[in-house]
Amino acid sequence: MTSGKMEFKRLGDYIREVNVRNRDLTVTNPMGINIEKYFMPSVANVIGTDLSAYKMVFKNQFACNLMHVGRDEKIPIAMHTGENPIIVSPAYFVFEIIPAETHGRASLQTNELLTEYLMMWFRRAEFDRNAWFYTDADVRGGMDKKALMDMRLPVPDIDRQREIVSEYETLTNRIRLNEQMIAKLEETAQALYRKMFVDGIDKENLPEGWRMGRLGDFCKKMTSGGTPNRTNINYWNRKDFRWLKSGEVHNNIVFDTEEYISQEGLNNSSAKIIPQGAVVMAMYGATAAQVAYLVCDTTTNQACCNMICYDKEDAAYLFFHLLANQEYIKKLANGGAQENLSQELIAQQLIFLLDDNEKKSMFVPILDNMVVLYKENEKLTELQSLLLARMGR
Repeated sequence: MTSGKMEFKRLGDYIREVNVRNRDLTVTNPMGINIEKYFMPSVANVIGTDLSAYKMVFKNQFACNLMHVGRDEKIPIAMHTGENPIIVSPAYFVFEIIPAETHGRASLQTNELLTEYLMMWFRRAEFDRNAWFYTDADVRGGMDKKALMDMRLPVPDIDRQREIVSEYETLTNRIRLNEQMIAKLEETAQALYRKMFVDGIDKENLPEGWRMGRLGDFCKKMTSGGTPNRTNINYWNRKDFRWLKSGEVHNNIVFDTEEYISQEGLNNSSAKIIPQGAVVMAMYGATAAQVAYLVCDTTTNQACCNMICYDKEDAAYLFFHLLANQEYIKKLANGGAQENLSQELIAQQLIFLLDDNEKKSMFVPILDNMVVLYKENEKLTELQSLLLARMGR
């Protein structure tokens, strides 16, 4: 960063509100903003809704929802990077950076502000924490537009902004490349699984050394977890044991968890330590039937079905078997408000039991490479966070 004390500038001196409505119904698919600060298809029911009142967002413009900042402790804010416009709720605040040539008044800064640099600032955890203090007394914890405008940020010269953005985008591009490589590995594993265990397999005349079994027979042990009492602070906020929620299980590799529990919390709940190398399937909610492979010891909540295997070959085979049969298993879920699986139902699912590990071992190098890429992305994400933190210094 530049030497000396960083000077912070008022955000409102660099941005202006945009209010272009979808009068001609040019766009018909509304977008929302997720907690990662990206646009996503809206989950709102818009049947019968007048979409002409929705606000349009063009390339390099921003939109944010200021209504629940106090409740969520985050500002859902995103920058549109696509060529075609999108629409968002009329309640959203849409804005853009004021072009440099309009900075004529003495009260305005003459430095330019890059859209990418500004979006990086919005991604800082410190920005969200600061925004929380600006929320009003409304039960929803809303934030006023003026309060957003009054927030401050450092605006170094344009060349330094480009350097910072370039560093961040280098990390982002590497993460994106790794994600593409992970997807290719998953595709390879699924193609291999179909070739070995689906195509041309006659279940009535299995190859020698094969037999049909149940997941409960295949696994060394199957168990769920538990949640220590949330009201007892002594059970939480310590770094004794990782604690995995089912919402963190999304066809991924798990190195760490969002929350930890204490020894006391472990002793006073049905949570159990699940060893690394286990395969986990989420049983409830939005991630029901999704799976994860553990590269760490952890405890879990009761919505996780934890499958402990005899060896790594079994674990790799099981992980890709569950991915291949995920949609079928998900259809077995019952329940009203949310989909629910049970450990008993999962244990009854069919799987080929093999007398040797030769075929199962073919999945190990694929899983190992995925672990390496997930681990690298974890480190790259940490570097991104450090870069964002340094912006305010």
